[in-house]
Amino acid sequence: MDQGNTAFILIAAALVLLMTPGLAFFYGGLVKAKSVISMMMMSFGAMGLIAVLWVLYGYAIAFPGAEGTLFPWSIDGGAIGLTNVLETPEGASFPPLAFVAFQATFAIITVALVSGAIADRAKFGAWMVFAGVWATLVYFPVASWVFNFGLADDGSFAYGGWITHGLQDIFGVGVIDFAGGTAVHINAGAAALALALVLGRRVGFQKGVHVPHNPPFVLLGAGLLWFGWFGFNAGSELAADNTAALAFVNTIAAPAAALLAWLIVEKIKDGKPTSIGAASGAVAGLVAITPACGSLDPIWAVVLGLLAGAVCALAIDLKFKLGFDDSLDVVGIHLVGGLIGTLYLGFFARGTGLFMGGDASQLLVQAIAAFAVLIYSFVLAFAIGWVIQKTMGFRVKNEDEVAGIDTVVHGEEGYVLSDGR
Repeated sequence: MDQGNTAFILIAAALVLLMTPGLAFFYGGLVKAKSVISMMMMSFGAMGLIAVLWVLYGYAIAFPGAEGTLFPWSIDGGAIGLTNVLETPEGASFPPLAFVAFQATFAIITVALVSGAIADRAKFGAWMVFAGVWATLVYFPVASWVFNFGLADDGSFAYGGWITHGLQDIFGVGVIDFAGGTAVHINAGAAALALALVLGRRVGFQKGVHVPHNPPFVLLGAGLLWFGWFGFNAGSELAADNTAALAFVNTIAAPAAALLAWLIVEKIKDGKPTSIGAASGAVAGLVAITPACGSLDPIWAVVLGLLAGAVCALAIDLKFKLGFDDSLDVVGIHLVGGLIGTLYLGFFARGTGLFMGGDASQLLVQAIAAFAVLIYSFVLAFAIGWVIQKTMGFRVKNEDEVAGIDTVVHGEEGYVLSDGR
């Protein structure tokens, strides 16, 4: 067992876990002051619920082993409760439990991302029900499609998911998704779009009405996300080697370029670059580089960042043109950014991209993976959300939304400024 790589994975897991509180600050600053507790609690609720589900059965669904896992949904009964991953098999370079911990943080942040689409108007209990069911029926299986592997007899990794392995058998080239462009960002973005449609628009929804109440929170959250993202991307190599270093550098380059591109678009469109734009641009670049961080030369990572920052800055206005209320731009940043990063590899992936010595096969498999996850997640999320709305109710009353849902849902206020309290 390699103790250096084990430490690397555990540190990366801690970094990724930090991303969810970072997301809570990012989202919390974007909503109105009377909804900040509600918004941040949806992230913290996801941390509690998904971590428990991951131990109980989530890992068993997401990583059923390399054998017989080309089916869209399967489970390793021996991994329920993590009973068969407590010991390190001979030949493995790190304990299975280190990988369990690392992937648990991916599940948590993916679910939390979805909550941004329903800010200011969702019941906490309904959100928790949705989070548990969606993780079970969507995230855990999709993680298996993309990330699943087992140990072969020689101790090497043998990939078994239908996206990573099955498409390679058919087309001769496998999907590249280094750290979760499909399983995390497209998955969460598609679910966010579905929930935005189920819950409907906020009261008074129109451009310029809902203003972020705390830009410093947004900047703090973006900084924590960027910091944690080094674990997300470099850690996905599962070894402290040159590929991890490449992923690390690209995780600096792409979001930096995206930040600049977003600010330029803002300046041209609106006359002023904003702090919210800087934070959103950085996150858009982080989203786009996630699937590509281990497969791009740094110069092409910069180009990807510029493209993602500019396109996502324009994409966030689609909700006003198309009439869906994605409160905190999960669709415009995560769905669009995830699609850009995933498809970009079809052109610029080292050795296999269309412009890098390969042919159209890489672009084809990237597109199949991206849209398969998008459609699966959207349909299931819409169905789950619709059932919750029709039964226990997902959305708060209009009067509670207008007043601010923190006191109604949680009995707390984000900012207590009165004397004597």
